[in-house]
Amino acid sequence: MTTENTGPQALPTGSCCGGGQAAAAPSAAAAGDDTAVCPVMTGSTVVKSVAEAQGLFRDHDGNRYWFCCAGCGPVFDADPARYATAV
Repeated sequence: MTTENTGPQALPTGSCCGGGQAAAAPSAAAAGDDTAVCPVMTGSTVVKSVAEAQGLFRDHDGNRYWFCCAGCGPVFDADPARYATAV
């Protein structure tokens, strides 16, 4: 099985972050305050409004974190302090 990245948590190809439904990367019109970087899949740009509509976010220590796909939420939940410092 191959992996797609070497970030904090490399996920196998075919995982949620390897394809399927995700909070799409922003268009030029959506860039700015409505974007964030996924703390689990660092380097993955997330449109906050899309992620929130899909439930792809968590609140931790008074901050909100948005995820690029459904698989990142449970990974974040397992060790939020580790991923909160990644962004």
